[in-house]
Amino acid sequence: MNKRVLLFLPRGFELYEASVFTDVFGWSRLSGVTGVDLDTVSFEREVRCNWNLTVKSELLYEDIDPDSYDALAIPGGFKRSGYYNDAYDKRLLELIVGFNRSHKYIAAVCTASLSLAKAGVLNGRGAVTYDLLDGYFQSQLAGAGALVKHQPLFVDNNIITCCGPGAAIFCAFKLLSCLTDEDNMNKVKEMMRF
Repeated sequence: MNKRVLLFLPRGFELYEASVFTDVFGWSRLSGVTGVDLDTVSFEREVRCNWNLTVKSELLYEDIDPDSYDALAIPGGFKRSGYYNDAYDKRLLELIVGFNRSHKYIAAVCTASLSLAKAGVLNGRGAVTYDLLDGYFQSQLAGAGALVKHQPLFVDNNIITCCGPGAAIFCAFKLLSCLTDEDNMNKVKEMMRF
């Protein structure tokens, strides 16, 4: 049976940061050694992205069974688009805590690492977040007890974080590698022409 990833889509998320997961795991099913399934979930069926596109989520939060997933992925987003209304929602924070408690992988792109910090799963653990704007987001991460790392991608046991859109694709590849293996990830990279 294929591994399964739950991609949570908060209001105001960056579409590219979500699409890297849909593409990498889509390619894994199409031409990888080992396929990984992915479902999108949100609090509302239609979610408006940061750059004004609207996407339809496959599942609503209340319809998911978190125990049936092996990993959780969360794209970052912008405050002006309402991102933190969903990213800091108690239901998402509880989902994060549950995945972490079960030692399942959690991949957070850019500002999504702040959701992990707010959930308390980064206390004393290494993580990265968006690293421009005079360290504004890094300060928030540190203030929540995370050990801020200064690199594009960082893995601390089951937590994978990256610093922004430019590193998002490598976050998705890393999650694929963790769920399957390096050979599968390399096969998918080859087929995607990386």
